[in-house]
Amino acid sequence: MYLLVEVRRVRCTVCNKVKTERIDFLSDNPLYTKRFAWHIGRRCRGASISDVAKEFKLDWHAVKELDKQYMAEQLRRAGMPGPKAIGIDEISIRKGHTYRIVVSDLIRRRPIWFGGKDRSEASMAQFYEALGTRKTAGIRLAVMDMWKPFRNATQAHAPKAAILFDKFHVMRHLGDALDTVRKSEYARLSGKDRRYIKGQKYTLLSHRENLTSDGRAALKQLLVANKRLNTAYLLKESFGQLWDYKSETWARRFFDQWRASLKWQRLKPFEKFAEMIERHWDGIAAYCDPANKVSLGFVEGLNNKIRVIQRRAYGLRDEEYLRLKILTCMLPEL
Repeated sequence: MYLLVEVRRVRCTVCNKVKTERIDFLSDNPLYTKRFAWHIGRRCRGASISDVAKEFKLDWHAVKELDKQYMAEQLRRAGMPGPKAIGIDEISIRKGHTYRIVVSDLIRRRPIWFGGKDRSEASMAQFYEALGTRKTAGIRLAVMDMWKPFRNATQAHAPKAAILFDKFHVMRHLGDALDTVRKSEYARLSGKDRRYIKGQKYTLLSHRENLTSDGRAALKQLLVANKRLNTAYLLKESFGQLWDYKSETWARRFFDQWRASLKWQRLKPFEKFAEMIERHWDGIAAYCDPANKVSLGFVEGLNNKIRVIQRRAYGLRDEEYLRLKILTCMLPEL
């Protein structure tokens, strides 16, 4: 449907400039109504710009601008909350170690800030400056990986916030240690002894309950055939018990026993992992406090959603568009 609308141009008696009448039902692009712009924005939530442009027979750039108007309105209505618990993570926006920081409200379950020029302490400080002193003072928990600049910036700007290291990042380091052992065993062996190890990275790093019947059979055969990998796998599986403790004293006792069991095992990657846990113990022990029990899986789920956004767009060169996409991906439709 096409509308023919008469728009007045008037001369301002104050500044003596000619201005165009603003009509409420028109979008920022006067060729389209707001309702149409929001319809395009809703379609762009689940489809690429190219697909939407083809569907509505519009120019690619017009669809993108309408989508940006839609997302800007979403953000205006949502506003910047005063978070009590935040999740901090970085994403890679292009090759060459180009990172941006994403901060999420873990209670409202939505990203609230995207920015910085890298993952440095100065970039992290930009979030707290944007949030403001009053809202920053209300932060009680900050969940992050073991990246020192994030910790330093949080301690400087929100000293009352408890710092909790994301268990998914911790377990990823443990998985890397197990994979290093797998590679060293593959390099040490030769001939037929290698056949049990080759191609079993996913089998070793996955939880047993997530494996198929064939995967469980392959895992059992691998652990019987290689004693060092069997020991490393059991150590990896048993470490997950740490997250079940509600008392820091008992959690510490468990970790000390787990670390002591590494003696004489000749598993250097696991020893390095234990040293890393020792250095960052305060941020891991914070998980035992019932007050710090928040949904840590949300941050990991958000990362997966961001990767889908980037993949659907085949790499977004417009960083402002990417920022809007990330900040609105959990907001309700208009």
